[in-house]
Amino acid sequence: MSNTPDRAVPFSGLTRLDHVGIACRDLDASIEFYRSTYGFEVEHEEVNEEQGVREAMLRINGTDDGGATCLQLLEPTRPDSPVAKFLDRNGEGVHHIAFGTSDVAASAEGIGERGVRVLDERPRRGTAGSRIVFLHPKDCGGVLTELVQGAG
Repeated sequence: MSNTPDRAVPFSGLTRLDHVGIACRDLDASIEFYRSTYGFEVEHEEVNEEQGVREAMLRINGTDDGGATCLQLLEPTRPDSPVAKFLDRNGEGVHHIAFGTSDVAASAEGIGERGVRVLDERPRRGTAGSRIVFLHPKDCGGVLTELVQGAG
């Protein structure tokens, strides 16, 4: 018998840390902070009516699979949006992490089979036409986790 703890086999469907979502009250001020402090530039900006947010993706670096690692800044556009409720409870800060995948539906199914609750019955539209699902934070160490498949 080995004294080494059992290690779970990594889930091969995930390719990278895609982004970290940060809830903010003032998107323009947050963009300026990250631009002036770290030199990050906005790669994409949009309003997502379905999720009730105005958002900006700030590119940090490229990745081997052609994607990028980004910060996603999220400002609520209405008081009943999940991000507005998060801000009311927690204030500004990290809202979620997102892992990139080439097949979000298959990744969600595989992770769901490991006992993690998938919050979206099927993938929905995310930033810049991506496809996304969220995983329940109570099953992910208290961290809201997103799986994202790029639009391309």
